[in-house]
Amino acid sequence: MKRKKLNQLKFLFLGFILFSSFAILAQDTATIYGKVTNSENEPLPDISVSILGLSLPPVYTDQKGEYTYSIPANQELTIVFYSLSHKQEQRKVRLAPGERLELSRALTFKNIIKEVVVSDGNRFLEVTRIDPLHITHIPTASQDFNAILFTLPGVSSRNELSSSYSVRGGNFDENLVYVNGIEVYRPFLVRSGQQEGLSFVNPDLVSSVLFSAGGFEAKYGDKMSSVLDVQYRRPRKFGGTVSGSLLGTNVHLEGSSKNYRLSWIIGARYKTNQYLLNGLDTKGQYKPFFGDVQSYITYDLNPRWELDFLGNYASNKYEIIPENRETDFGTLNQALRLKIYFDGREVDQYTTMMGALSANYHDRSDKLNLRFIGSAFQSKESEAFDIQGQYFIDELETDFGKPTFGDIVANRGIGTFLNHARTNLQANVLSAEHKGTYTVSGKQLLWGAKYSNEMITDKLSEWKYIDSAGFSLPITDPQQIILQDVIKQKINISSNRVSGFVQGVWRKEMKDSSLVSLVGGIRANYWDLNDQALVGPRATIGLKPHWKKDFLFKFSSGYYYQSPFYRELRDAKGVINYNIKAQTSIHFVLSSDYNFKSWKRPFKFIAEAYYKYLDNLIPYEVDNVRIRYSAKNNARGYATGIDLKVNGEFVKGLESWASISIMETREDIKDDFYYDYFNSDGEKIEPGITFNNIATDSIRHEPGYIPRPTDQRVNFGLFFQDNMPGLPDLKMHLNLLFGSGVPFGPPNSQRYKQTLKMPPYRRVDIGFSYQALREDRKVKAQNPGRFLKSVWISLEVFNLLGTSNTVSYIWVEDVTNRQYAVPNFLTQRQLNLRMIVKF
Repeated sequence: MKRKKLNQLKFLFLGFILFSSFAILAQDTATIYGKVTNSENEPLPDISVSILGLSLPPVYTDQKGEYTYSIPANQELTIVFYSLSHKQEQRKVRLAPGERLELSRALTFKNIIKEVVVSDGNRFLEVTRIDPLHITHIPTASQDFNAILFTLPGVSSRNELSSSYSVRGGNFDENLVYVNGIEVYRPFLVRSGQQEGLSFVNPDLVSSVLFSAGGFEAKYGDKMSSVLDVQYRRPRKFGGTVSGSLLGTNVHLEGSSKNYRLSWIIGARYKTNQYLLNGLDTKGQYKPFFGDVQSYITYDLNPRWELDFLGNYASNKYEIIPENRETDFGTLNQALRLKIYFDGREVDQYTTMMGALSANYHDRSDKLNLRFIGSAFQSKESEAFDIQGQYFIDELETDFGKPTFGDIVANRGIGTFLNHARTNLQANVLSAEHKGTYTVSGKQLLWGAKYSNEMITDKLSEWKYIDSAGFSLPITDPQQIILQDVIKQKINISSNRVSGFVQGVWRKEMKDSSLVSLVGGIRANYWDLNDQALVGPRATIGLKPHWKKDFLFKFSSGYYYQSPFYRELRDAKGVINYNIKAQTSIHFVLSSDYNFKSWKRPFKFIAEAYYKYLDNLIPYEVDNVRIRYSAKNNARGYATGIDLKVNGEFVKGLESWASISIMETREDIKDDFYYDYFNSDGEKIEPGITFNNIATDSIRHEPGYIPRPTDQRVNFGLFFQDNMPGLPDLKMHLNLLFGSGVPFGPPNSQRYKQTLKMPPYRRVDIGFSYQALREDRKVKAQNPGRFLKSVWISLEVFNLLGTSNTVSYIWVEDVTNRQYAVPNFLTQRQLNLRMIVKF
């Protein structure tokens, strides 16, 4: 009965959203036009002209700096003139139907250390805009674009070597990433952060970044946690960047034809984290190589049609010949040391290729925009290792008063393990997609449809062998060798996926000048592998009261279905469950933001409370960055929490922010239980029969809700910038992360037993940047350095406090089958030098 009522409410909700979405029938419009120049009255091309707080596509100035923009009539609107390299300008207008207004502006060059604008043109949506300029200067060991996300509320990362992140209790596979509207994929076989290489997004090519931690629009795809929406630049003139550090080199070039019909931007990256890996407990010969090349090319066929191409080729190779490892662990009263001597080698290779070609149509009035996209993605991944380790577990002296303090006083166990793997995976995804928008009088209708063919081929051969004191573990027959965690599978999967959405945007100014916004839509998808069709509504309602103080309130809700891709289908033994269904997350997000000034400088405070009901969950375990699913829809759960963020000019001219998140996520696995056994005297005993101690009674226990692997109660992020008094070209950038412990447990144990807590993750990285050449300097015509825009020189200190953070555990056993959890520590304090040259 409840399900019937729920379905009735759901369809009423769908009808309401459809009615709102299609209520964009014609109303009268007005027109603004003009010319945008610089302070020297020279025309500025490629300046964005948009309406603050309204999801209406912006227009861009042409090569003469001119533009024409059709806007809603009879509404007070804020027109925003925006460019990465110039100060933002705003102007409020209110025009009658049919009225034309000339609105020209002279923009001044943006000195990065003089002004930061906190306002956000997507304020009525559940998204955060990130200034790409910050990505260049944030100090991080990964040197990765995603590092800027880790300081945002609701986002968690516990591994500086990885670009993976979890959002509001989700895992790494639950995040959508788009580049120019094209979905990009994570690698499949990566086990640890040091193998991961480069993430897809090249920060040198980025023009805009939007991020949503939940409650996002129907136009975005079918994942349960977050969306990262990145747009690459469309350059108007020749330029480039060359940067280098102890961790790698980046080069990018960009330009356009004289008539601006052809534009291109290309970037190449090389990364090696050998310098960082040499500081790990495991010593050996590390030979990592990560590189990629990306390009984005656009060509205007005529004023109405344009073509664009996005291409990427990435080759990542990780090779290690381990030699030895020494790790001290335990407590002050019981200090232990693990010593391992290795033989063997590991070689992992990941090669990915992606290409997307799209044709874009704009009608004469720019009301109708159509986009047709064809894309192809291929990933070839292999891992091969045979690693033998001879280990010693020793007890250390803990008495500070003895001269042998810290020395070995006893041996707890010795043994040998051998890990073997030969895995080869190839994934191919071919897609055809159409997207469209129709805009009239400030109202907008968006729609889209996508077809994908997915082909996966996977050959798995994995096993491990453990020997302790001359006995094969587990001990059953001393004459028999037993291999553990054996996986031998050949997998071939081909499937088809269809998805689509319809979304409407509506905004109205009330009589009291308050603004009301509704963004509502429906998303549907079908996957022929499990023959499941899904339909889910999503909506965001926004209210900006006409108060003296600049507050805005939003409520978002929706159904977010995540159909399995490949990892979710495969269990720990490599067996595929073809009947697996989509996981479900229902979001409820209540948020507000407040723009204010303090010390005569702009600030923004954001507060969000959320609850996510989770159903049809597929339980999983996390080891470093590797996720191992159970391939069963046998759990339900929830995630709830509060996110707070304040950002602004704590130091004049430099934007900084701090965020804190408090979150709980738990799940109830439906078929997990255990028994307590009792003898005839009512005493609790171990399962089974012992001498004169027979189990005569038992009680069944169901664990109920247990913490999920991503249950991190507190998360704090800080990005702070400052400059040297009297020397504004010398700046400091501080990146601080704190995350409380997450659950873990012994391998191959039941999930309800995996409720131990890792130590908190604590990380402070600091960078000092000096701008040796400024972009706004005066240069003589004969100066050979006149082609250089700017030069930055940076000194970075990673892990400033020298904290030993734990990313995972290696489990070793002695002959009594006692297990020891030995922490795998991350990188220690290290220095990095970096130079960035722009021309």
